[in-house]
Amino acid sequence: MKFRASNKLPLFPHHRMALHHLQNQRRFLTSFFAKKVHQAAQARASFNGGGRADSNGGSYLVPGATVATILMLGALHARRLYEDKKVEEARERGVEFEFQPDVKASFLRFLPLRTISRFWGHLTSVEVPVWLRPYLCRAWARAFHSNLEEVALPLEEYASLQEFFVRSLKEGSRPIDPDPKCLISPVDGIVLRFGELKSTGAMIEQVKGFSYSVASLLGANSILPMMAERTHKEDDLIDNPPIEQGKKSWWRVSLASPRVRDPVPGCPVKGLFYCVIYLKPGDYHRIHSPADWKILGRRHFSGRLFPLNERATRTIRNLYVENERVVLEGLWQQGFMGMAAIGATNIGSIELYIEPELRTNCPKKKLLQSEPPEERFYEPEGVEITVKRGDEVAAFNMGSTVVLVFQAPTSESSAKDESSGFSFCVKKGERVRVGSALGRWHETNSEV
Repeated sequence: MKFRASNKLPLFPHHRMALHHLQNQRRFLTSFFAKKVHQAAQARASFNGGGRADSNGGSYLVPGATVATILMLGALHARRLYEDKKVEEARERGVEFEFQPDVKASFLRFLPLRTISRFWGHLTSVEVPVWLRPYLCRAWARAFHSNLEEVALPLEEYASLQEFFVRSLKEGSRPIDPDPKCLISPVDGIVLRFGELKSTGAMIEQVKGFSYSVASLLGANSILPMMAERTHKEDDLIDNPPIEQGKKSWWRVSLASPRVRDPVPGCPVKGLFYCVIYLKPGDYHRIHSPADWKILGRRHFSGRLFPLNERATRTIRNLYVENERVVLEGLWQQGFMGMAAIGATNIGSIELYIEPELRTNCPKKKLLQSEPPEERFYEPEGVEITVKRGDEVAAFNMGSTVVLVFQAPTSESSAKDESSGFSFCVKKGERVRVGSALGRWHETNSEV
């Protein structure tokens, strides 16, 4: 016997009703979630001012640039951990790396580092969805040890990593040393080198075994106070330092970077000091005024963009002199004051608050490194730029290096007298913050 199912009457009526009810629930959930996504997109558009969301009000998709940025952060973090571990182990053993150029550093000249840096700048300026911003900022802070408790704004308000790089801090996060007879640190960073310029040519030690001249760093038209007095024999010693015969090689001679001649032949005047401070990627990136001073001019060198890490400083000649940099020069109560903000790979963009129209890391127009820099003198234009201690002057769009060159009082006595003259109160390798004292001086009473 065969049974036939009727087309009009269901064999299992309760099953057909359940299926119909399930389809109604599915339609309701689909429309509900579609409405929620649409409302979330409209909320993001209103939060961003209406100009950053999709023009149709649709959902904000995560761009591929954001994924690439996250991958870049992971690579940078792994590399930083490896290099920091090697440096710390060497310092614990009391080992100081000496200058020793290699082939790998020389081939950096053939890489389009300026183009790479501009690409990184565009990548970090890509707007990130609001919901992803806190995670990205926290990932960066965790990778590079940034202190999020000091951040002035909520993390959701930093639309890109670039905005987070140049973030401002909460009021009172960087107190200024109240002592009027001290020079404060203009940045957060690590003190690499400091001291008084005494040798012929006013040489700053880049790393043990190699130095560069202050005049080459600041430029030929610098108002750096020098005494024009130097012999040909001393010239040869500076440009051709003695090297052990066993350490010479064909690679070092053929691939060495070109020498940068000292444009101001002379000896430094008495009381000329310097301090080199390195900023890590996770540091606070704004540059403040180290003292009350009057800025007379600006000089922009559109040079190379070599990295400024530990390996680069001991393998690349004239690293600070060849890299792109912005130099500010002027006068303070003790005489000359110069501050050089030096760019590096991925950090060619330097913002100057006192001259917002200045653009750095542009497509290179100069073919030769010997061409003069772009200069602007504020004093002849009738624009008097006076800044006070702690005022914001400039900013890096990541981390880099600042070199201070300044005059300060010195002791008049032949013997070392700590009660008079300028003396540094920091140590090599010490971390400093904006507003903390780099050095102090005590004026002697000349009336006695």
